Parts: sequence; C-alpha cells; structure tokens
Amino acid sequence: MRITDEIAAEIHLLSLFNLASHQEGVKVHHDAEPQVIAAAKRLFEKGLTTQVDGGYLTDLGVEAAEHTQRMLTILNAKPQG
Repeated sequence: MRITDEIAAEIHLLSLFNLASHQEGVKVHHDAEPQVIAAAKRLFEKGLTTQVDGGYLTDLGVEAAEHTQRMLTILNAKPQG
C-alpha cells in the first residue's frame, strides 16, 4: 500500500487533533491550501470527522487519530544504539 499525497494530507490533518480533549475540534478555513480542504472533505466522507471542514472526531476518527499519532511518535523517535 502506497502513501499517496492524498493520504499524507489526511494523516497530517489527523495529527492536528488534540486527543487529550475531545471537546477540541479542527476547523479548516475556506482559504486553506486546496489539498487540506480536500483532505478534510475525505475524512468527513469516510466517517472520521463530524463536519466537511473538520469539526470533531467521530469514534472511528478518534481511533484513526490515535493510530496516526502513535505512528508519528515512533517514526520521529531518535534511533537507539
């Protein structure tokens, strides 16, 4: 499975959610970069967020964001050894 530019934009957007507080959402403004606007729409269409322009994470979105943020933590860790 390849990481396309579209998937990378979705991963980036998922990484912006604050998982410590489900009361905080993400708002993608109309003047954001086109790929970010499109990523927000795709996340909504996939049932991961509550609004086409971001909003809050759904239960499935929380799970996806948790996995995304764990993956980024692992990949950004300094090599051991």
